[in-house]
Amino acid sequence: MLFRPRLMASLHAVPLPLAQGVSAFLFRQILERHSGLFDRLGAFKEKRFAFVPTDLPFSFLVDPSCKTTKAVRKSHPITADATVEGPLALLLALAEGRVDGDALFFSRRLAVTGDMESVIALRNALDDCDIDIAEIIANAAGPLHPMLRSLMVSIRKQALTSEGLSWN
Repeated sequence: MLFRPRLMASLHAVPLPLAQGVSAFLFRQILERHSGLFDRLGAFKEKRFAFVPTDLPFSFLVDPSCKTTKAVRKSHPITADATVEGPLALLLALAEGRVDGDALFFSRRLAVTGDMESVIALRNALDDCDIDIAEIIANAAGPLHPMLRSLMVSIRKQALTSEGLSWN
């Protein structure tokens, strides 16, 4: 069980350009596979969303109208219409639609501030997409796909287990 704390601690040494590159890559891959993701936001498509992993030194700003994401150090304030804050494992599980966001919010494991309606619209859009981040990352590995997919699924399962949840 020491794997996750060591992994998370090592992420504090990650340079901002690398965090930006990885987040932009994942974002592009998700939009390629789910091109209509932001169409379901309707009027909320103009809203900007901040995601703040409590266990990372970065925050991420998503702008659906421009279809962009930006990583920033937490010491750098960002302006967003809505902010979702919580452990990285829970934020990723929400993106994949594999956990009950309402239950996490009401149990105070996630904090949501700002425009709640836009967050609900985004959650509903994500729930219909069946995003698989482990598969997206593994696809980038070419012939190492099966091995990397297995590793990513194992890390994902361990991360949620450490949060007291199981993957749906």
